[in-house]
Amino acid sequence: MSLKLLLVLFFLVTFVASKDVSFIYNNGFQSSHLYLDGIAELTSNGILRLTNDTKQEKAHAFYPNPIVFKNTSNGSVSSFSTTFVFAIRPQYATLSGHGIVFVVSPTKGLPNSLPSQYLGLFSKSNNGNSGNHVFGVELDTIQSSEFNDINDNHVGIDINDLKSVSSAPAGYYDSNGQRKNLTLFSGYPMQVWIEYDGEKKKIDVTLAPIDVVKPKQPLLSFAKDLSPILNNSMYVGFSSATGSVITSHYILGWSFKVNGQAQNLVISELPKLPRFGEKKESRFLTVGLPLLLLCLVFMITLGVIYYIKRKKKFAELLEDWEHEYGPHRFKFKDLYFATKGFREKGLLGVGGFGRVYKGVMPGSKLEVAVKRVSHESRQGMREFVSEIVSIGRLRHRNLVPLLGYCRRKGELLLVYDYMSNGSLDNYLYNQPRVRLNWSQRFRIIKGVASGLFYLHEGWEQVVIHRDIKASNVLLDGELNGRLGDFGLARLYDHGADPHTTHLVGTVGYLAPEHTRTGKATKFSDVFAFGAFLLEVVCGRRPIDHVGENESVILVDYVFECWKRGDILEAKDVNLGIYYVSQEVELVLKLGLLCSHSEPEARPSMRQVVQYLEMDIPLPDLSLLSLSSSGLTFGYQEHFEDFPMSYPSSMDKTMSHTSMSIAESHLSGGR
Repeated sequence: MSLKLLLVLFFLVTFVASKDVSFIYNNGFQSSHLYLDGIAELTSNGILRLTNDTKQEKAHAFYPNPIVFKNTSNGSVSSFSTTFVFAIRPQYATLSGHGIVFVVSPTKGLPNSLPSQYLGLFSKSNNGNSGNHVFGVELDTIQSSEFNDINDNHVGIDINDLKSVSSAPAGYYDSNGQRKNLTLFSGYPMQVWIEYDGEKKKIDVTLAPIDVVKPKQPLLSFAKDLSPILNNSMYVGFSSATGSVITSHYILGWSFKVNGQAQNLVISELPKLPRFGEKKESRFLTVGLPLLLLCLVFMITLGVIYYIKRKKKFAELLEDWEHEYGPHRFKFKDLYFATKGFREKGLLGVGGFGRVYKGVMPGSKLEVAVKRVSHESRQGMREFVSEIVSIGRLRHRNLVPLLGYCRRKGELLLVYDYMSNGSLDNYLYNQPRVRLNWSQRFRIIKGVASGLFYLHEGWEQVVIHRDIKASNVLLDGELNGRLGDFGLARLYDHGADPHTTHLVGTVGYLAPEHTRTGKATKFSDVFAFGAFLLEVVCGRRPIDHVGENESVILVDYVFECWKRGDILEAKDVNLGIYYVSQEVELVLKLGLLCSHSEPEARPSMRQVVQYLEMDIPLPDLSLLSLSSSGLTFGYQEHFEDFPMSYPSSMDKTMSHTSMSIAESHLSGGR
């Protein structure tokens, strides 16, 4: 090719590039030959869809040919104008992401740009660089504090930087000059006009709904000479991006012109947007449906695993013979939820036989106390549960109702009615916040006596409690005494002989004959009740430690006071002066009488109730030839084989060879 021909071609290209460029896309972009990158695409009816149902992506669409913006005579940027119709449709009505930018750039596409708040325009490294030579008008639907955005619905003029040199909330001025607000991501089409006056060096941006003619007053006017910003040859187009919210950004029509007014778009000829809520069936079938099925299978698998684990977690022991006790058996699941998983916050007490938790039964809202004890041994379980269910039929105002039981794995749970004021020993020891006066103590004593009389003589069978003490006396809301904890109780028919031969109970309350034979009787219960009487009146434990190797036996101490002729000296100093001396003296003497080492010398519970009600006079102790040996607890003789633990406020108990409750309950000894 000759040099002359090359010069001719160069002249022709220069001539074309320098001509006043104009173009219009009014019927869609099918034959536009736009340069597209990112996720930009053309729909079947010719709409330019910059972003689709994809998060954290960017898109660019540029007119394919470069445009000469500067006059060759003086190097200043020529006037230019553009108008386009856009629509932003987010997945959610109140959230969008992130917007559209009309952009004039040195290159087709914007390499190294980022999505989200960077709008596909810049990146963190080049945002704000004067060497970008980029002019843009942003339609921003997210407020980014790092770019000093005024709100999440604004129009801004950007020069080399996403910090707009001028911005305003989206809106327009009607024919009366009144401002009307617009929501950029309403989903409805809107029209934008962008005009640069090369002589006045001024940029005007106007926005309006498509059914409104171009407002006379622009939304934004900003004086700026673009000559240092724009190169001689530039590309024009659009940039858009999504963030965490799926949003479709559409361009329906576009017109542009250098050195003149861009040709008006004919709104009626623009392609139509998809109807609101319209989905791509093929995308759902190819992507959505398989994902939905996969999620369904995953959820079913999780459900099966959860069901198996839950079933294992709440598994119980249930044998055929227990069906007859159905009304008295609780489900472990109900007790678990009632106690909120047996959490420590609901712990009422800890003893040698187990831990007690407060609970509220689901549905009925009944307040209960649940005692968890071990039952690894299965020997005698049927007989034991039978007795528990029988005791559950006991009804007396001074007994704590035993509501039922539950068996699960290696433990047994006993369910009692909840007593709001806790156990009596909390009011006698450990510096209680409330001290019981004599009237309250005397009422509690008489109540427990009445309940024990009912167990011995007032029910269809004889019930031997075997563990009467202050910590097993609970107080209801009115501070009435109720005898509870029937975990060690034994039943036998009236007139029959009890056969239990294993020693259980608490040190200080055990009758001498009980420690020798292991046989609990009504008389051994009376002995324990005598120790309880002295405990309540004196405010001291049956065995009180006063030093490392020294203990005071309470019954011996009271007996010595009686021998000196001043039995009232033994009373609790916390009673003060407000007490009935006759009643206090009666209870102390009755305590000594019940503590006699010979079972036949002790009164029955019927007589105890009559003494306390003063229906019959108490025998004169001086005529009974009482002696300290006649009042001994009996742990000095025949006691070497029974390791004992001293009682505490937390129900420390003992049994033969330190057996647990499960071993003592289920050993079969009766």
